[in-house]
Amino acid sequence: MPSSATRKHASAPSGAVRVGIGGWNYADWRDNFYPAGWPHDRELEYASRQLTAIEVNATYYRTQSPATFARWRDETPEGFVFALKAGRVTTNRRVLAEAGESIERFVGSGIAELGDKLGPLVWQFAPTKRFDPEDFGAFLQLLPGRVGGRPLRHVLEVRHPSFMAPEYLALARRHGAATVFTDSPEYPSFADVTGDFVYARLMNAEAQHPEGYLSEALDRWAASAREWAGGAEPDGLPRVEPAATAKGTGPRDVFVFFINGAKERAPAAAVAMLRRLAR
Repeated sequence: MPSSATRKHASAPSGAVRVGIGGWNYADWRDNFYPAGWPHDRELEYASRQLTAIEVNATYYRTQSPATFARWRDETPEGFVFALKAGRVTTNRRVLAEAGESIERFVGSGIAELGDKLGPLVWQFAPTKRFDPEDFGAFLQLLPGRVGGRPLRHVLEVRHPSFMAPEYLALARRHGAATVFTDSPEYPSFADVTGDFVYARLMNAEAQHPEGYLSEALDRWAASAREWAGGAEPDGLPRVEPAATAKGTGPRDVFVFFINGAKERAPAAAVAMLRRLAR
């Protein structure tokens, strides 16, 4: 298994910003995001041509087959990326250091079939899971650096306030793992960068806004994404520690997903942000 240092530099960031949603099969997106009468079995085909990434939640609940990952790869255009949420049997356990077998089962389930479309692996922890430095460090040591010859990027979605600590940040950085930033008031929100890419889950959309957020808010998120991609750290976001440098440390890949909140507005929010980034 590659060392943490190898994992940290396994892939060269390009400074690309990808924006998307969680999943693609959602009834309220039909005749809304999807054209009226669009076939349900072609929804991934359509969504992947309006957006640049999708976070897959289905992998959190059940193991997918290599054939499924290959089908997703073939139905989406070049440059599109899937972020995969790792199985809950791995992260929803009392002793994370004992997760080795389930980690290997998830990583070996066929995700390599996605090829260049394989994006970050998201390890989501329960809101009740507290930061235990020894156990969490043992878990991070189990995360592989490659699959099928391809480098892996890991992102940690920690949902207990105990993770808002310098000790956690240092541990994540030592293992080259990114930390989810969210705007949700329900979970800890801190924008400290711990990996060589940034992963944001924006969960505060509101139904009264056609694009989920006010135009000014989407302008700010697009500006933040550009700053992250350029290697800087945006002002005005909650943090545990002061930003390391105002000038940044080189380009980073950035992933922004509009998830939950008023979920029916998520595609419109993602499309609106992509429009801003393209200006």
